[in-house]
Amino acid sequence: MSEKTRVHPWLLAARPRTLTASVAPVLVGTALARGLGQEAVAWPLAVLALASATFIQIGTNLVNDAADFERGADTHDRRGPIRATQTGLLTPRQVKLGAAGAFAFAALLGIPLLYAGGTPILVIGVLSIIAGCAYTTGPMPLAYVGLGEIFVLLFFGLAAVKGTAYVVAGQAFTPWAELAALQVGLQSATLLAINNLRDAAGDARAGKRTLAVRFGPRFGRWEIAALVVGPFAGGAGWWAAERALASWLPLLCLPLAWTLLRRVWSEEPGTRSNQHLAMSARLQLVFASLLAAGLVL
Repeated sequence: MSEKTRVHPWLLAARPRTLTASVAPVLVGTALARGLGQEAVAWPLAVLALASATFIQIGTNLVNDAADFERGADTHDRRGPIRATQTGLLTPRQVKLGAAGAFAFAALLGIPLLYAGGTPILVIGVLSIIAGCAYTTGPMPLAYVGLGEIFVLLFFGLAAVKGTAYVVAGQAFTPWAELAALQVGLQSATLLAINNLRDAAGDARAGKRTLAVRFGPRFGRWEIAALVVGPFAGGAGWWAAERALASWLPLLCLPLAWTLLRRVWSEEPGTRSNQHLAMSARLQLVFASLLAAGLVL
Protein backbone atom coordinates (compact mmCIF):
# COMPACT_ATOMS: atom_id res chain seq x y z
CA MET A 1 0.00 0.00 0.00
CA SER A 2 1.43 3.38 -0.99
CA GLU A 3 1.98 6.31 1.33
CA LYS A 4 -0.63 8.16 -0.71
CA THR A 5 -3.36 5.64 0.18
CA ARG A 6 -2.28 4.94 3.74
CA VAL A 7 -2.02 8.46 5.11
CA HIS A 8 -4.73 11.11 5.32
CA PRO A 9 -3.99 14.07 3.01
CA TRP A 10 -4.04 16.60 5.85
CA LEU A 11 -1.58 14.51 7.83
CA LEU A 12 0.72 14.42 4.81
CA ALA A 13 0.49 18.19 4.44
CA ALA A 14 1.17 18.78 8.14
CA ARG A 15 4.47 16.81 7.89
CA PRO A 16 4.36 15.28 11.39
CA ARG A 17 7.90 13.90 11.16
CA THR A 18 9.27 17.44 11.24
CA LEU A 19 7.31 18.56 14.30
CA THR A 20 10.21 17.79 16.63
CA ALA A 21 11.25 21.32 15.67
CA SER A 22 8.30 22.54 17.77
CA VAL A 23 8.61 20.02 20.60
CA ALA A 24 12.35 20.44 21.27
CA PRO A 25 12.43 24.19 22.03
CA VAL A 26 9.44 24.05 24.38
CA LEU A 27 10.92 21.06 26.18
CA VAL A 28 14.28 22.76 26.61
CA GLY A 29 12.78 26.16 27.42
CA THR A 30 10.66 24.66 30.18
CA ALA A 31 13.65 22.76 31.56
CA LEU A 32 15.64 26.00 31.56
CA ALA A 33 13.02 27.72 33.66
CA ARG A 34 12.80 24.80 36.06
CA GLY A 35 16.48 24.03 36.32
CA LEU A 36 18.01 27.48 36.57
CA GLY A 37 16.39 29.05 39.56
CA GLN A 38 12.62 28.80 39.14
CA GLU A 39 11.02 26.55 41.75
CA ALA A 40 7.50 27.11 40.43
CA VAL A 41 6.97 26.46 36.72
CA ALA A 42 3.58 27.09 35.12
CA TRP A 43 3.12 23.66 33.54
CA PRO A 44 -0.26 24.46 31.91
CA LEU A 45 1.43 27.35 30.12
CA ALA A 46 4.18 25.00 28.95
CA VAL A 47 1.54 22.71 27.43
CA LEU A 48 -0.15 25.66 25.74
CA ALA A 49 3.20 26.88 24.43
CA LEU A 50 3.84 23.44 22.93
CA ALA A 51 0.41 23.29 21.30
CA SER A 52 0.64 26.84 19.95
CA ALA A 53 4.15 26.32 18.56
CA THR A 54 3.08 23.06 16.92
CA PHE A 55 0.15 24.68 15.15
CA ILE A 56 2.33 27.55 13.96
CA GLN A 57 4.68 25.00 12.43
CA ILE A 58 1.77 23.08 10.89
CA GLY A 59 0.50 26.33 9.39
CA THR A 60 3.96 27.03 8.01
CA ASN A 61 4.16 23.53 6.54
CA LEU A 62 0.75 23.92 4.89
CA VAL A 63 1.72 27.26 3.35
CA ASN A 64 4.91 25.63 2.11
CA ASP A 65 2.97 22.70 0.61
CA ALA A 66 0.78 24.98 -1.49
CA ALA A 67 3.38 27.62 -2.33
CA ASP A 68 6.08 25.21 -3.49
CA PHE A 69 3.57 23.56 -5.82
CA GLU A 70 2.43 26.88 -7.26
CA ARG A 71 6.01 28.04 -7.78
CA GLY A 72 7.01 24.79 -9.48
CA ALA A 73 9.37 23.52 -6.80
CA ASP A 74 7.22 20.44 -6.09
CA THR A 75 6.78 18.39 -9.26
CA HIS A 76 6.03 14.76 -10.08
CA ASP A 77 9.73 13.82 -9.95
CA ARG A 78 10.47 15.22 -6.47
CA ARG A 79 12.57 12.95 -4.25
CA GLY A 80 10.95 13.78 -0.95
CA PRO A 81 7.75 12.45 0.64
CA ILE A 82 4.68 13.10 -1.45
CA ARG A 83 2.97 16.45 -1.05
CA ALA A 84 -0.78 16.79 -0.71
CA THR A 85 -1.06 19.70 -3.17
CA GLN A 86 1.44 18.36 -5.71
CA THR A 87 -0.36 15.00 -5.94
CA GLY A 88 -3.82 16.56 -6.19
CA LEU A 89 -5.05 15.14 -2.89
CA LEU A 90 -5.85 18.70 -1.80
CA THR A 91 -6.22 21.90 -3.80
CA PRO A 92 -3.97 24.91 -3.13
CA ARG A 93 -7.01 26.80 -1.87
CA GLN A 94 -7.87 24.04 0.60
CA VAL A 95 -4.32 23.92 1.91
CA LYS A 96 -4.12 27.70 2.29
CA LEU A 97 -7.41 27.72 4.20
CA GLY A 98 -6.03 24.93 6.39
CA ALA A 99 -2.94 27.03 7.06
CA ALA A 100 -5.10 30.01 8.05
CA GLY A 101 -7.04 27.75 10.41
CA ALA A 102 -3.84 26.40 11.98
CA PHE A 103 -2.47 29.92 12.52
CA ALA A 104 -5.80 31.07 13.98
CA PHE A 105 -5.91 28.11 16.38
CA ALA A 106 -2.30 28.81 17.40
CA ALA A 107 -3.28 32.42 18.15
CA LEU A 108 -6.28 31.25 20.19
CA LEU A 109 -4.07 28.92 22.23
CA GLY A 110 -1.66 31.80 22.71
CA ILE A 111 -4.14 34.07 24.49
CA PRO A 112 -3.29 32.72 27.98
CA LEU A 113 0.40 32.95 27.04
CA LEU A 114 -0.09 36.58 26.06
CA TYR A 115 -1.90 37.26 29.34
CA ALA A 116 0.96 35.66 31.28
CA GLY A 117 3.89 37.00 29.26
CA GLY A 118 2.72 40.35 27.93
CA THR A 119 4.19 42.25 25.00
CA PRO A 120 7.25 40.02 24.36
CA ILE A 121 4.99 37.01 23.78
CA LEU A 122 2.72 39.05 21.50
CA VAL A 123 5.71 40.12 19.41
CA ILE A 124 7.04 36.55 19.18
CA GLY A 125 3.64 35.16 18.19
CA VAL A 126 2.87 37.77 15.54
CA LEU A 127 6.34 37.62 14.00
CA SER A 128 6.27 33.81 14.00
CA ILE A 129 3.04 33.73 12.00
CA ILE A 130 4.24 36.42 9.60
CA ALA A 131 7.53 34.59 9.08
CA GLY A 132 5.68 31.29 8.62
CA CYS A 133 3.85 32.85 5.66
CA ALA A 134 6.89 34.73 4.34
CA TYR A 135 8.96 31.53 4.32
CA THR A 136 7.60 30.52 0.91
CA THR A 137 5.24 33.35 -0.11
CA GLY A 138 5.42 37.05 -0.81
CA PRO A 139 7.74 39.08 -3.04
CA MET A 140 10.93 37.60 -1.51
CA PRO A 141 10.22 34.21 0.09
CA LEU A 142 12.89 33.43 2.66
CA ALA A 143 13.33 29.84 1.49
CA TYR A 144 13.85 30.96 -2.11
CA VAL A 145 16.70 33.36 -1.37
CA GLY A 146 18.77 31.15 0.92
CA LEU A 147 17.52 32.53 4.24
CA GLY A 148 15.72 29.42 5.41
CA GLU A 149 18.35 28.45 7.96
CA ILE A 150 18.31 31.95 9.47
CA PHE A 151 14.52 31.75 9.76
CA VAL A 152 14.77 28.41 11.56
CA LEU A 153 17.51 29.58 13.94
CA LEU A 154 15.53 32.66 14.89
CA PHE A 155 12.06 31.17 15.31
CA PHE A 156 12.65 27.50 16.17
CA GLY A 157 15.62 28.37 18.34
CA LEU A 158 15.89 31.84 19.84
CA ALA A 159 12.22 32.84 19.90
CA ALA A 160 10.78 29.46 20.88
CA VAL A 161 13.28 28.55 23.61
CA LYS A 162 13.58 31.98 25.20
CA GLY A 163 9.87 32.70 24.81
CA THR A 164 8.91 29.45 26.52
CA ALA A 165 11.37 29.97 29.38
CA TYR A 166 10.15 33.54 29.83
CA VAL A 167 6.45 32.75 30.01
CA VAL A 168 6.59 29.60 32.16
CA ALA A 169 8.98 31.26 34.59
CA GLY A 170 6.58 34.14 35.23
CA GLN A 171 8.18 36.81 33.02
CA ALA A 172 11.67 36.10 34.29
CA PHE A 173 14.56 36.15 31.83
CA THR A 174 16.45 32.89 32.23
CA PRO A 175 20.25 32.92 32.20
CA TRP A 176 22.02 30.93 29.48
CA ALA A 177 18.85 30.77 27.39
CA GLU A 178 20.76 31.93 24.30
CA LEU A 179 23.06 28.90 24.47
CA ALA A 180 20.17 26.46 24.72
CA ALA A 181 18.35 28.31 21.93
CA LEU A 182 21.39 28.01 19.66
CA GLN A 183 21.70 24.29 20.32
CA VAL A 184 18.03 23.66 19.55
CA GLY A 185 17.99 26.01 16.57
CA LEU A 186 21.00 24.37 14.93
CA GLN A 187 19.30 21.00 15.09
CA SER A 188 16.12 22.39 13.56
CA ALA A 189 18.25 23.90 10.80
CA THR A 190 19.72 20.43 10.22
CA LEU A 191 16.28 19.20 9.20
CA LEU A 192 16.04 21.98 6.65
CA ALA A 193 19.58 21.49 5.34
CA ILE A 194 18.99 17.78 4.73
CA ASN A 195 15.73 18.60 2.98
CA ASN A 196 17.46 21.20 0.81
CA LEU A 197 20.33 18.89 -0.13
CA ARG A 198 17.85 16.23 -1.23
CA ASP A 199 15.79 18.68 -3.29
CA ALA A 200 18.65 20.73 -4.75
CA ALA A 201 18.17 19.64 -8.36
CA GLY A 202 14.44 20.37 -8.42
CA ASP A 203 14.87 23.58 -6.45
CA ALA A 204 17.43 24.85 -8.95
CA ARG A 205 14.99 24.31 -11.83
CA ALA A 206 12.28 26.18 -9.92
CA GLY A 207 14.54 29.11 -9.03
CA LYS A 208 14.59 28.21 -5.33
CA ARG A 209 18.07 29.40 -4.37
CA THR A 210 18.73 27.50 -1.17
CA LEU A 211 22.27 27.31 0.14
CA ALA A 212 22.60 23.80 -1.32
CA VAL A 213 21.62 25.21 -4.73
CA ARG A 214 23.86 28.28 -4.48
CA PHE A 215 27.00 26.49 -3.36
CA GLY A 216 26.51 22.87 -4.39
CA PRO A 217 26.11 19.47 -2.73
CA ARG A 218 29.58 19.40 -1.17
CA PHE A 219 28.80 22.63 0.66
CA GLY A 220 25.43 21.16 1.63
CA ARG A 221 27.13 18.20 3.28
CA TRP A 222 29.60 20.42 5.15
CA GLU A 223 26.71 22.61 6.28
CA ILE A 224 24.89 19.57 7.66
CA ALA A 225 28.08 18.44 9.43
CA ALA A 226 28.51 21.85 11.08
CA LEU A 227 24.86 21.96 12.14
CA VAL A 228 25.04 18.46 13.65
CA VAL A 229 28.33 19.06 15.49
CA GLY A 230 27.47 22.58 16.73
CA PRO A 231 25.00 21.60 19.48
CA PHE A 232 27.50 19.13 20.94
CA ALA A 233 30.23 21.78 20.93
CA GLY A 234 27.81 24.01 22.81
CA GLY A 235 28.15 21.65 25.75
CA ALA A 236 31.37 23.48 26.64
CA GLY A 237 29.22 26.47 27.52
CA TRP A 238 27.21 24.45 30.01
CA TRP A 239 30.44 23.22 31.55
CA ALA A 240 31.51 26.84 31.98
CA ALA A 241 28.13 27.54 33.56
CA GLU A 242 28.79 24.74 36.03
CA ARG A 243 25.93 22.65 34.64
CA ALA A 244 27.96 19.46 34.12
CA LEU A 245 24.99 17.20 33.39
CA ALA A 246 23.73 19.53 30.70
CA SER A 247 27.22 19.41 29.23
CA TRP A 248 27.77 15.66 28.99
CA LEU A 249 24.34 13.99 29.00
CA PRO A 250 23.62 14.98 25.35
CA LEU A 251 26.90 13.28 24.38
CA LEU A 252 25.04 9.99 24.81
CA CYS A 253 23.43 10.53 21.41
CA LEU A 254 26.76 11.01 19.60
CA PRO A 255 26.47 7.54 17.98
CA LEU A 256 23.20 8.60 16.36
CA ALA A 257 24.81 11.84 15.15
CA TRP A 258 27.79 9.93 13.76
CA THR A 259 25.53 7.48 11.89
CA LEU A 260 23.57 10.37 10.40
CA LEU A 261 26.71 12.15 9.17
CA ARG A 262 28.21 8.96 7.78
CA ARG A 263 25.09 8.30 5.73
CA VAL A 264 24.78 11.89 4.51
CA TRP A 265 28.39 11.80 3.27
CA SER A 266 28.37 8.28 1.81
CA GLU A 267 24.99 8.27 0.05
CA GLU A 268 23.92 10.40 -2.90
CA PRO A 269 20.97 12.74 -2.27
CA GLY A 270 17.78 10.96 -3.21
CA THR A 271 14.91 9.06 -1.69
CA ARG A 272 17.22 7.68 1.03
CA SER A 273 17.58 11.27 2.20
CA ASN A 274 14.10 10.87 3.66
CA GLN A 275 15.62 8.37 6.09
CA HIS A 276 18.31 10.93 6.92
CA LEU A 277 15.57 13.45 7.66
CA ALA A 278 13.78 11.04 10.00
CA MET A 279 17.09 10.25 11.73
CA SER A 280 17.79 13.96 12.18
CA ALA A 281 14.36 14.43 13.80
CA ARG A 282 15.09 11.56 16.21
CA LEU A 283 18.47 13.06 17.00
CA GLN A 284 16.88 16.40 17.81
CA LEU A 285 14.28 14.86 20.11
CA VAL A 286 16.80 12.67 21.95
CA PHE A 287 19.33 15.50 22.27
CA ALA A 288 16.67 17.91 23.58
CA SER A 289 15.41 15.34 26.08
CA LEU A 290 18.92 14.69 27.40
CA LEU A 291 19.71 18.40 27.56
CA ALA A 292 16.46 19.06 29.40
CA ALA A 293 17.22 16.30 31.87
CA GLY A 294 20.71 17.73 32.42
CA LEU A 295 19.26 21.16 33.12
CA VAL A 296 16.68 19.94 35.60
CA LEU A 297 18.71 17.34 37.53
